[in-house]
Amino acid sequence: DEDKKADILEDAFIQKVIALAVEKGKELDAEGRWVDAYTRVFYWLVNLDADNKEYKDYADELSEKALVEISLKDDSCGQSSIERHEGIKAEMVFRALRALETNYVNVVDYNEMAEKGLARCRLLGEVLTQTKKKLDYTVSADKVEKWLMGIRAIKEELAASSTAITNEKFRMIFGEILALNSIALEIPEEVVIAQFAEASFNGLDPYTTLVWPWQVKDFQKNMTQQFIGIGVEISKATGTLKVVSLLPDTPAYTSGLDADDEILAVDGESTEDMTITCAVSKITGPRHTKVTLTIRHADSDKTSDITIVRDRIVVPPLRGWQRADDGRWRYTIDPDNGVGYIRITGFTETTASDMEKILSELEDQGLKGLILDLRFNSGGYLISAAEVVDMFVEKGMIVKSQPRTGFPTRENAHKQGTHPNYPLVVLINGQSASASEIVAGALQDEKFKRATLVGTQTYGKGSVQVVTPYTGGDSQLKYTMAYYHLPSGRRVKNRYKMEKAGRKDWGIKPDIEVELNMNELRKMIDVQRANEVLAKADHDADKPLKRHSLQETLLADKQLAVALLAVKSKMIQAGRMVKFIEDRDASMTKKVAATR
Repeated sequence: DEDKKADILEDAFIQKVIALAVEKGKELDAEGRWVDAYTRVFYWLVNLDADNKEYKDYADELSEKALVEISLKDDSCGQSSIERHEGIKAEMVFRALRALETNYVNVVDYNEMAEKGLARCRLLGEVLTQTKKKLDYTVSADKVEKWLMGIRAIKEELAASSTAITNEKFRMIFGEILALNSIALEIPEEVVIAQFAEASFNGLDPYTTLVWPWQVKDFQKNMTQQFIGIGVEISKATGTLKVVSLLPDTPAYTSGLDADDEILAVDGESTEDMTITCAVSKITGPRHTKVTLTIRHADSDKTSDITIVRDRIVVPPLRGWQRADDGRWRYTIDPDNGVGYIRITGFTETTASDMEKILSELEDQGLKGLILDLRFNSGGYLISAAEVVDMFVEKGMIVKSQPRTGFPTRENAHKQGTHPNYPLVVLINGQSASASEIVAGALQDEKFKRATLVGTQTYGKGSVQVVTPYTGGDSQLKYTMAYYHLPSGRRVKNRYKMEKAGRKDWGIKPDIEVELNMNELRKMIDVQRANEVLAKADHDADKPLKRHSLQETLLADKQLAVALLAVKSKMIQAGRMVKFIEDRDASMTKKVAATR
């Protein structure tokens, strides 16, 4: 309740506590403890008072300082900052600016870019003097002060001018920054290029960025969901590196590794102080090469070495609600009523074809209704999203991409291959973004009204990005080139723009809103993970994996419970007989009632 919240924030005692918290946060900031200042103070203040711009700006600056610090020191695998920045050149930035001038979705705001870039340069100087961590660069306080004075002089010159910054002027500012570094900080030019470019491009929007040579490999892996490795999901949530699950048809599945194994070493190197990022980089590697893991099985004191040959791993983009013991997904969530469930984790090149196979199998088994789960799906390829929508609608525009110049691009539905008009419910939440919003928005759109959306408001990306190697030198430019529009012509509002305008009406809103608090979310994720764990091919039958029944799963995930009830309601409206199991559905109904 916003009124109650306002009353609480105006309470004298609460205001005193907040003032003390702010004071403590600023002390931690001054001590160079930016992560502590963020996680202990300003993260909570932003959540307590989301409309307070001062808290948000301070929190954002703390996050930036922490990121700058990370970029200036060795990573957890021992790779130095100098090594990571190798190959970065000013020409990459100039090429990116040429591409953006012509192809960016809006007229490029060089004023905003310059402001963000100069602000990052100031933070770079502050981090170099305030950090308590060992950096790869040592710069005296006098040199940093000379740097900061130069930054202030550039800002004052810009403030005194009444004309907008042009492309040419922005390039001059960039050149001045590099020249200033050569006489002030004297750190490698590549570092300054990276800091200025990353911040200034982020001033356009959060999705426009230069992907530096050392980042390209991971960037491509995230986009394609393909990489060279062994096929294992790992975690260090409890402080120990553990196997969470295996992927079927991968080297790990038949290697002897098992779910819940501890990984004590990788090629003889202890994992005790190794981060997840470092562990992943050491376990992955060139195809057909070997990696040796020293492991300890759960409930055993003995250790053993398992050597696995790396191969190409393709992460399947589709999941069911639970795995069977043989590793196959269960896609039927309610056998009595013929209700299917498909969770899409990403829109890759194979999403549509994989989904076509699953739908055909479900329909052969008597599918009467379907739940599509897009929660936590951050997106993927636009064409893949359009292909998924095309399965459920016969004709008409699915999505339109509208660039700043030139003709729009449309993806249209085709009657051939359209699946039956059974009840369809789509689950969404605040992490459903990009391609997920296209699917959810198109299926909900008034032109089709094909699906009911359950959950919470989506992320609100509302834009289309493309990737080009035009910047050269093994770098890539990812930039926003268009906004997308739903079948009725409605544009999906962009979160970044709405927040700048002080609004919250971004993304796609559900037809049935069901929120989860932090405890409910944690429980839902725990149950979901338990249901999807895959053990080794010859897993010990005396140590069965923990699986949750449908009733337990629905009690832990009220969004899914509501989605299932929504499907059943639509089936009843269509004149179908629906079976209700009293003990299960009664408890579900109570949960649903509690959300309304």
